[in-house]
Amino acid sequence: MGLFALLNLMDNPGIDWEMSPEYTFGTFESWGGKERIRSKNERIYYFFIDAWDETPRLCLMERGIKHARVMAEILAPREMIQRCVDQQGKVAHFERTHGINEELKNWLLENIIDSDDISKIVPLKEEEKEELGASGLPGTNEPLPELQLVELPSGPAELSEEDVVALVGAYNLVDHKRNPEGNFSNYLVDNDDGQTVTDRVTGLMWQRSGTDIMSHRSMRRELEKINETGFAGHNDWRLPSMAEALSLMEREKNRDQFLHPCFSTEQPFIFVDAVRRPGGYWFVDFKHGRAFWSSGTIPGGFGRFCRGKICRNKKSC
Repeated sequence: MGLFALLNLMDNPGIDWEMSPEYTFGTFESWGGKERIRSKNERIYYFFIDAWDETPRLCLMERGIKHARVMAEILAPREMIQRCVDQQGKVAHFERTHGINEELKNWLLENIIDSDDISKIVPLKEEEKEELGASGLPGTNEPLPELQLVELPSGPAELSEEDVVALVGAYNLVDHKRNPEGNFSNYLVDNDDGQTVTDRVTGLMWQRSGTDIMSHRSMRRELEKINETGFAGHNDWRLPSMAEALSLMEREKNRDQFLHPCFSTEQPFIFVDAVRRPGGYWFVDFKHGRAFWSSGTIPGGFGRFCRGKICRNKKSC
């Protein structure tokens, strides 16, 4: 029994040795590789290194259009995996998955691909799709405590690192790198539709769930789609600003994210409506509790859209 038989892939689809994490968004999310990806049902398999945790892991990925599943961990020598990570040099916070080097490729060919020894292969179970239950929040008709309303900056922005630091300080937002003692207090209520909640402090309505990981361009198309279809009865959904997204950040973790448990955990880091100066895209990462930027030409992220804001000009409200 070999790798593919162990994983119940009996037709032995083979390994794409040229594929790596940096090429996946161009190939699978923006249809940039349509000359080689002919169907949404087609699957490609490649090895990569997951370096998000303290100890990096060598894994096998199953990839397709709008599909990604880590099939197995491969127990290669740790020092060999670490050498491959060290060869990457300094990388951005977001770029913690890497392609393999020639040393690992040769080891895999000898010990995994051309071997019937399965002792170094650890199959991983596919995570079940999360279903949103009761939010545990008060309803919209329940009495409110005395609240101090806050109007946060909204709309597209171009932000430097210094701008983000100033923004976090100005509104006392929680960012576990820049302002871990921040204490922005929102007040969420359930809109009783199973899909949205509203923050009575900022006036924003939020999706409890969101969209799967995709490119920036695809995310904009998805936003247009939910406005055309009127998600939760509204057609003015938008990407949150940096401050708006950080207003959801909490000081303590709930279910492995710094986020109220009424929200889905399937969107660990989300796009915000901000580009980075001098270059890149900004995201808010609820798993690691901070804003970060990515310099990729086709960066990928999850989406959680919001709508509304406190009126700036009360005479026109």
